[in-house]
Amino acid sequence: MKVFLTGADGFIGSHLAEELVRAGHQVKALCIYNSIGSHGWLDTIDPAVKSQMEIVMGDIRDPYHMAQLVKGQDAILHLAALIAIPFSYVAPDMYVQTNIQGTLNLLNAARDAGVSRFIHTSTSEVYGTAQYVPMDEGHVLQGQSPYSATKIGADMMVKSFYTSFELPTITIRPFNTYGPRQSARAVIPTIISQLAAGMKTINLGALTPTRDFTYVTDTAKGFEKALHATTGFGEVTNLGVGFEVSIGETFNIINDIMGAEAIATEDPNRIRPANSEVERLFSDNTKAKSVLQWEPEIKGIEGFRVGLEKTIEWFTNPVNLAKYRPAEYTV
Repeated sequence: MKVFLTGADGFIGSHLAEELVRAGHQVKALCIYNSIGSHGWLDTIDPAVKSQMEIVMGDIRDPYHMAQLVKGQDAILHLAALIAIPFSYVAPDMYVQTNIQGTLNLLNAARDAGVSRFIHTSTSEVYGTAQYVPMDEGHVLQGQSPYSATKIGADMMVKSFYTSFELPTITIRPFNTYGPRQSARAVIPTIISQLAAGMKTINLGALTPTRDFTYVTDTAKGFEKALHATTGFGEVTNLGVGFEVSIGETFNIINDIMGAEAIATEDPNRIRPANSEVERLFSDNTKAKSVLQWEPEIKGIEGFRVGLEKTIEWFTNPVNLAKYRPAEYTV
């Protein structure tokens, strides 16, 4: 298929771009425009894979440019978004512009271009703290941060284009993806990069919340499978392992793998406002198995350890670690 991939320069997007090329798709990869011509994480992948992509620069907030880029494409895989929760507390307007207005721009472009499917990226953060577990797609939505509120808005906009205009949409809702290339604003890279820098007291946010961590290659394969789905249009499908582990225990596992003998501390600057913290995430992936024919390869506590080992191996490579600033905390 001819696939227009937004957010291709990001963490999940760069892994998905590789997955799409290897699966035989023609990939038009959108990277956010910048003055130095950087393609983000795509600049670090296998050149032989990158050379098979058409890389374009732009911003999803520009409706006219998006309309031009989408022409002639069979499908849109929409991953571009502002995702850092702490920054959404201080700059919520940027999140509305990018996550809601940007999604609307792509929906209009898709409708005008007559694409065969529009695959949208949601997030488990839209569920907020679990009201029951495992959390299926019928779980109540709770905007506990400006970030999650804008993703709920984007999700509803996508659904409206299916119900109002019969645009064939599929919304994928990943749970806590981790792996190589992830931003240091996420907890696992935060832990690894501080340990790799030799720090003995590791500054984190709250240690008690639980998460359902999914390795990035599993997430990428789920998105690729959505290109072949024959059901699930107009609906949401979770991508999660179905396994929860606390942030504190995640730190202990990483600490053990790296042999660091460090301690974790809750840094007040990294703690979310009390009513904004998502205390528990634990997915039900039954629908993904039936609709997408997808199941995670890296799962359970044993798989989680394997995924962490792969992630640690990447982050502790001096070339990769040099891209991070573990001693600093930036929202």
